Amino acid sequence: MMSTPVSSIRNLGPATEAAFAKAGITSAEEVQALGPDEAYRRLLATGSAPHFIGYYVLVMGLQGRPWNDCKGDEKKALRLRFDAIKAEMAGATKLRGKPSALEAALDELGVIERRRAPSP
Repeated sequence: MMSTPVSSIRNLGPATEAAFAKAGITSAEEVQALGPDEAYRRLLATGSAPHFIGYYVLVMGLQGRPWNDCKGDEKKALRLRFDAIKAEMAGATKLRGKPSALEAALDELGVIERRRAPSP
């Protein structure tokens, strides 16, 4: 089966392609099969920072639409989906015992008590 680069999807470039590769997704066909929500979850699971614009650019690209075509009620609905994915992934990280990026930054600054590693 022939594999098409992730960057062949409208609106997506080399940086997004590299982020998907880090998540183990190496073709446009894989992104399309996963759909925007699951593909975005995988990006977040491998350390990509959540950004609403990146999410809706992906959704628009998979529909073959320009990124700036997202407006009004459609954009509001996508924001709700993005917020739900972001909250889900933050909860999954918390359940795994890893601090969120904010917690890690606050810990580094000494603002919150340093977490102890779980005992084996």
